[in-house]
Amino acid sequence: MAVFRRLRRFRDRAGACVPVDADATADDGLIVANLDVSVPSDAAGAEGRKTSHASILHLPSPKAFVRHALPPLIESTIGPAVVFYVVLLTSGFRGAIIGALGWSYLALARRVIRRQPIPGLLLLGIALISLRTIVSFVTGSAFVYFAQPTLGTFLVSVLFLGSVVLRRPLAEKLAKDFCPLDPEMMARPILRKFFLRISLLWCAVLAVNAGFVMWLLLESSLRAFVVERTVVGIVLTTGGVALSVLWFLRVMRGAGIAVRWSGAVAAPPLPSAPAEAQA
Repeated sequence: MAVFRRLRRFRDRAGACVPVDADATADDGLIVANLDVSVPSDAAGAEGRKTSHASILHLPSPKAFVRHALPPLIESTIGPAVVFYVVLLTSGFRGAIIGALGWSYLALARRVIRRQPIPGLLLLGIALISLRTIVSFVTGSAFVYFAQPTLGTFLVSVLFLGSVVLRRPLAEKLAKDFCPLDPEMMARPILRKFFLRISLLWCAVLAVNAGFVMWLLLESSLRAFVVERTVVGIVLTTGGVALSVLWFLRVMRGAGIAVRWSGAVAAPPLPSAPAEAQA
């Protein structure tokens, strides 16, 4: 690998335009976004040197992103909700909460047996659903079971707002989990400002979600509420994601950065070369 580094330094000295590798890699196929900055060569003359750098941000395609993000969502959110509703129709409320809890722990056991990384979203979901199950069995109340995650949604909304006040946007931390940008990109002030505003957006989305779901919980039957809550969550979350993406693209265009969809999730990095080969 040292040979390739020397060749790259030689090409840089010669004035060649050497773009950064767009296919960033990470363990377990993590999606990584990379910034490619093409610098005009000295051979282009004074006119070329006056030209601003052409920056391209390489992002995974929406299809690749969905393939990456969907399994943890199914394990932690969609799966338990579907199991809960199916068992509710056949075995009642207590059977439904046991079924949802069982799904979560089976998803965890599957990853442990296969020695796969355990998403933080799954661990958080297991912790929350375990607490909800214990409280619901103690109280015997379906209202308490569903009021807990609704209250949790409102608290997360407050966390988003607090992160903006502290100038440490929570949206930035979540972006690093789902689609991390390279350090050069994250250091740009315009992106920092974007994450502050997006954190405010998600504060509003989650607050509306919590308020609407609580109203449904008070007004609807249990079976209707399970379906209605899911629909409301999907609609608001999808709308929030779409607005966030469009906003991000607009900010990138304003900064003179073109966004390109790479179409694939990065493969794991190759092992380092032996010491003898580097000599």
